Amino acid sequence: MPNPLRFIPTGGALGEVTCTTIQRRLLLTPKNRLREITIGALARARHKCPLLQVIAFSFLSSHYHMLLWVPDAKAMAGFMCRFNSKMGKEINRMTGWSEKVWGRRYRAILVSEEPLVQEDRLEYVLANGTKEGLVERPQDWPGAHSAQALLTGEPLVGVWYDRTKEYRARKRKDLPKPEDFAEEQILTLGPLPCWRDLPPEERRERVAAVIARIESKAQAEREKTEMQPLGPEAIRAQHPHTRPNRIKKSPAPLFHAWSKRAYRELYEAYGRFVAAFRSAAEKLKAGDRTAMFPEGSFPPALPFVGSVPYLAAVG
Repeated sequence: MPNPLRFIPTGGALGEVTCTTIQRRLLLTPKNRLREITIGALARARHKCPLLQVIAFSFLSSHYHMLLWVPDAKAMAGFMCRFNSKMGKEINRMTGWSEKVWGRRYRAILVSEEPLVQEDRLEYVLANGTKEGLVERPQDWPGAHSAQALLTGEPLVGVWYDRTKEYRARKRKDLPKPEDFAEEQILTLGPLPCWRDLPPEERRERVAAVIARIESKAQAEREKTEMQPLGPEAIRAQHPHTRPNRIKKSPAPLFHAWSKRAYRELYEAYGRFVAAFRSAAEKLKAGDRTAMFPEGSFPPALPFVGSVPYLAAVG
């Protein structure tokens, strides 16, 4: 099945991004300062895409989830390209893995403007690590996780290693230390779109309520199964090259919506976008260099279409 076209409605939208490691290997096992490096890469990528907002994230050992508010598909693509590229190089350096890190391109699922579904997706992202029985609370996850920052409202502090400067120092036959090329990066999380008008104190109270529900569900599951959490130390002790015996797979929805009406509206908007894109692509393939691609699309081997429809004849 081909990958769906990247689609962000005019004006921007909330998206849930998921990306998995190759063969679901535990390459994101939180050790060797990986948490700080992850936050640093997020902060750096967001600095390059200032209109994009990081809402929440959770990085487990084999995959990650993020909630992002993006102005258009180009901003999301640029952010994800910078982030996944940097993380891939750093993970290879830390783990000794010599192949590609990510199993496939990231999946971005649009979330409707309905408050109930936005809060539901926030709960899902924050529950990662707890709902699997790995830790008791979202705040206990030893890797990169946004639960604590959302509870306190404090920015996250990460690190960015300038590998270009490090390479040049080695070429000069200096004896560089990693700390010589480390730059502190600050990541400030944005609010859920449906919470933008709320004061910060109320946002934190709502996050606390979400985390309380996560903990309650996890406690009930532990009582039912009589199994205790794996715990941070055992999580860190896992070898990053480990491959799970079984991989859980399930089809991803096109959109996250609370009501059928909201889902239908997103589905119809996406349908119109795809139809316009395919029509323009067929015209371009037939030699019509005046074919106009829809706003927010990536024409084949041509620049991104911004707020003005792109003419294939440009250039």
